[in-house]
Amino acid sequence: MARKIKIFNDPVHGFIEIPHEAYIAYIDHPYFQRLRRIRQLGMAPMVYPGGTQTRFGHSMGAFHLTGLAMDVLKAKGAKIEAEEEAAVRKAVLLHDVGHSPYSHALEGLLIPGVNHEAITRKLIERIGADELVLQMFDGAYPRKFFRRLISGQLDMDRMDYLLRDAYYTGVREGVFGADRIIKTLVLENDVLAVEEKGVLSVEKFLVARRLMYWQVYFHKTCLAAETMLRLIFRRAREIHDGLRNCPPALAYLLALPENAPLDDKTLDVFMQTDDSDVQYALKLWRHEPDPVLSTLCQMLYARRLFKSVRVEEIGQESSYFCVYQTVSNAAYSEDEIRILTKSGEIKPFSKVSDLFSTFGQKIYKTYKIYAPDEANIVD
Repeated sequence: MARKIKIFNDPVHGFIEIPHEAYIAYIDHPYFQRLRRIRQLGMAPMVYPGGTQTRFGHSMGAFHLTGLAMDVLKAKGAKIEAEEEAAVRKAVLLHDVGHSPYSHALEGLLIPGVNHEAITRKLIERIGADELVLQMFDGAYPRKFFRRLISGQLDMDRMDYLLRDAYYTGVREGVFGADRIIKTLVLENDVLAVEEKGVLSVEKFLVARRLMYWQVYFHKTCLAAETMLRLIFRRAREIHDGLRNCPPALAYLLALPENAPLDDKTLDVFMQTDDSDVQYALKLWRHEPDPVLSTLCQMLYARRLFKSVRVEEIGQESSYFCVYQTVSNAAYSEDEIRILTKSGEIKPFSKVSDLFSTFGQKIYKTYKIYAPDEANIVD
């Protein structure tokens, strides 16, 4: 009997082949299909109209790159069991299933203080993934290089989202040679490394990451729109008992107290939410009697966004119509990328790259984000 293979046509990577029915079962699961309704870039389409790609496409892309990395490592003699390869690919495929509507824009707000990684961990268990998948996701598996493919300085997640976000936003500065980097991966004494001939490609990757953060993820207008959305949900939580109209799932989540446990009921309700609930709520709340909530919703709905002005320090005034936010960006952290030199020695990237001092520097920017016509705003 012929093996069942499914093909997805992806604009970033071309044809993505799903080589086994076990992966198809995960892709078809309602938790994963929900990612079709979760925007990858949150509020960024307010600035970049094309940036409406979803977490579904990103997860498929990261899964695809992981498969390419496995093929390269095995071709170079790495001993990787079939069960290990399947587990790491499943972990990458499912790594984002716990995201909130609008992704990071509402992180920790719908279930107070709970991030998407904690939600994802519980959902992977619910889906029925085996213990090896959970170990890979947690970083508990003894062969640590698998975790670096899932979450690390040079993981498949970052490679896909940078390329995908650059493609959909049209920001060409985010483009780099992912294929080149993957083809230079090597496993040396169970340490994941990049061959020395790939150093320049890694540098290009890190430059792309730094530029994408300032030009897209931390774009001042994106920050303003995201801040407005978060303020809206903060206000909605404060007055949840008095809301006249609210989508049922959001009404339940907004009533949760701080430090509420992530129990089965909460998880069930959370998984009923997606971007459409938020969009519908914004539409309804424009007409709420609370002047703060209705004004914020009217402004965001009509794209009358707050202004973002770079300042040297955080000011004293803070309200629903004037907040300060500090963001930071470092293209490279202490979790060193390993380089296999031509002499056979493994060295940290910081000892090989001429540009490391630039990548390792963490840059902070503080913004005053405020309503442009505060005199006419009721606070």
